[in-house]
Amino acid sequence: MEGHVGFATKKISPGGHWMSIVTTVSRQQRLDIMQTAAAYTITSIAIFDAFISCWAEKYRSNVIRPETYIDSYIAEGWRPLLQTPPFPEYTSGHSIISMVSATVLTHYFGDHFAFDDDTEIAFGLPRRHFDSFLQAAHEAAISRFYGGIHYHAAINAGVTSGQQIGQWVLNKIILKKQSRPIQVLNSKP
Repeated sequence: MEGHVGFATKKISPGGHWMSIVTTVSRQQRLDIMQTAAAYTITSIAIFDAFISCWAEKYRSNVIRPETYIDSYIAEGWRPLLQTPPFPEYTSGHSIISMVSATVLTHYFGDHFAFDDDTEIAFGLPRRHFDSFLQAAHEAAISRFYGGIHYHAAINAGVTSGQQIGQWVLNKIILKKQSRPIQVLNSKP
């Protein structure tokens, strides 16, 4: 079965890919266990919230994939470069997950943190160099258009949502915490 309601065979999920990037960056920076745990935790929380937002919208709007539309109305038998996932098109999961991850990782490591992504070497894809997390996120997002599985609107909405959710998570967890006075446990007034 093919199309937007078929079965997908994937190599790695977008969330798994970004968690692998956290591993790479943590090793590259020689982070201690607490710093590494913080990077994993904030990235995981942001990814969880982004997935909830994305899938709620996918099944609210229920937009068909380009493959389904093109095959039905333009060119019967047309298939995209990438395998069409078995769920609705809007918004782009890769776009929102990549941008939310890039937003929180940029907060931790800076705007111009260069890294090499070797996550998918085992799947026959080459090592990729990026000059920033945002560069990697934008490449992941637009790849879904070039792969033939998303329209521009879904990609743009995913990028915007990812930025907003990432900032919201940072505001709620990191920035809000930093504005509170430090409290010593078991202290007496």
